[in-house]
Order: sequence, then structure tokens, then C-alpha cells
Amino acid sequence: MHASLIPQQPWPEAYPDGYAVVDVETTGLGRDDRIVSAAVYRLDARGDVQDHWYSPVNPQRDPGPVWIHGLTSRMLADAPLFPEIAAELAERLDGRVLVAHNAVFDWSMLAREYSRANSAAPVEHRLCTIVLSKELRLPLANHKLESLAAHYGVAQQRAHHALDDARVLAESFRPSLHLAAAAGMRLPLHACRPLTEWVDGGMSGRSSGSAGYRSTYRPMSWRPSRKRPACPYPNPGRMAADGPLVQGMRVAFSGDTAIDRELLEDRATDAGLHVASSVSRLTSLLVTNDPDSPSTKVAKAGEFGTRVIDERRFVELLKAVAPAPDVHG
Repeated sequence: MHASLIPQQPWPEAYPDGYAVVDVETTGLGRDDRIVSAAVYRLDARGDVQDHWYSPVNPQRDPGPVWIHGLTSRMLADAPLFPEIAAELAERLDGRVLVAHNAVFDWSMLAREYSRANSAAPVEHRLCTIVLSKELRLPLANHKLESLAAHYGVAQQRAHHALDDARVLAESFRPSLHLAAAAGMRLPLHACRPLTEWVDGGMSGRSSGSAGYRSTYRPMSWRPSRKRPACPYPNPGRMAADGPLVQGMRVAFSGDTAIDRELLEDRATDAGLHVASSVSRLTSLLVTNDPDSPSTKVAKAGEFGTRVIDERRFVELLKAVAPAPDVHG
């Protein structure tokens, strides 16, 4: 049958009206790091490119890993400060779902920059292409952007240049979006909650010796903190290769999850697990959809030999959590 004669599934009505595919290059991976360049490809409801935008950003500090992003202090000296591009960038994000590869990172970096500038990014939802590729069960060797691009035959021209990374991701996201639509799959959208770690921000001048943005930093996650009841069960140690999960095990999470993170943590707590905010020698398990991520938790898991599994496997294991051993028996 000719392709044009194949019956087409109706486009899901619940799908967003538009997307902003984003990539940012930064001075590092921490909360105090800064954006050195940003790019946005605007896509319509079906993933077709409408336009694109790019700007370098003066971070008012050392640019960090120049060997990765290629932007030196001299190159960034005359680049605009983030508040000088904030309105133009906001216009391109407004009313769209933010799409990125490891979206929680790009979102949190943007949100912090807007917060430093006494503003807020006009983004209500984000979509991580790592999570989407897992939901689609794409046969990828790993979860790097280059692997996703190779799967769809998208050629990378300048890896780690924000504009080219955003282009590659936009061209790779479109076929993933159409696969999801054809399957009638619900997109893994995540709410973008306001930052809670910056208060009383303000921008200082660009004069010599300037300290940059004046702000008060609160050392907490960008997620609102939630106090959980103490786990009533003793820690039985690491999880065996094939499971099961056992009540009292310490579980940490890293990166985006298809199920809302708080809901996933609530399920773990209800099952009798100890939800940990970091990875230590006592952590039984790390749950992440991006085991190749350079995050601190993933690095610590490797250092301590902590078992790492993805969200899908964790959800399966949650269905049969073994009771805590009877210490009195």
C-alpha cells in the first residue's frame, strides 16, 4: 500500500500546541554555575520547525569547561548578560512545552538565571527526550544525544554548541513525537515548579570588579523541600541483582522521571522504603533514567558500588516489596 494511502491515526487532542526545544551550555553542573550560551528551536504542534534563536551569554565569571563548549572569556567579554536576553528568550518559551535532553538540568539552569534577574521563566511544563525515548523503547546503546541523533539519521555538525545541539534535538524529537502520537501515548510532561533557592535577587552593573548579581542563596533543591516521616524499618543493605526490594532499603532518585517525582517518592515511602536525598555507602539503590549522567548522585553510586536501575524496573519492583526481616525472630 502506498504510504499516502495508509490510514493515519488522529493527532491526540491532549498534545501541546507548541514546543520550545532548548539547549544551554554552562560553566558547570552546580547550582551556582551560569549559562554561557542558549539556543531555542520553536516547533509547532506536530514538531515542525518555526524558527530558531541563539545567543552567547556573559557569565561574569570563568567560563568553565572551554574544551567542551568552546567559549572563552575573551569570546564572552562583549556578550550580553542574561537579563539583557531574558525578555527575548521568554518570548520564545512562552506558552510552549520546554523540550530538552536531560530537561531537568536545562530547566533548572534557566530558572536560576531568571530568578537571579528577579524574574521567572514562562514555562509550565517540560519534556525530557531521554524519558520519551525510554517510554518509546527506542533501541539506543545509551542515552546520549548523539545516540538518539544516530538512531534517526540526524547529522551533528558542532557537538556542544547550543544552536547545533538544539537543532539536532529538534530534528530527533519530531519523529519521536510522531511515534508517540501514532501509538496514542501520553507524553511524559513534568510541571516546572518555581525555584525556592533564590530570594531578593537583583542585577548589579557590568563595571570592573562587579560581583555580578546580588542575591541571597538558600542551599536547597529547586524542588520545594518535603519533610517525610522516618522510615520505621532497619536498612537491610544493598538490593540483590534481581531484587527484590525490601522494606527499609534506602532509595535515591536522580534526573527526570516519567512519573512525577513526588508521586514516585510517595509510592516508595508507602511501600516502606527510605527515600534518601543523596547517595552514600548506606544507599541501597539509585533510580535514574540517565545512568550516563555526570550528576553527583550517579558519580557517588559508581564510587560506592550502589546498584543503579531505571524507573521502569523500579516501578516493577515496587509491586512486590518484601517485608522487613523480623529482627526478633
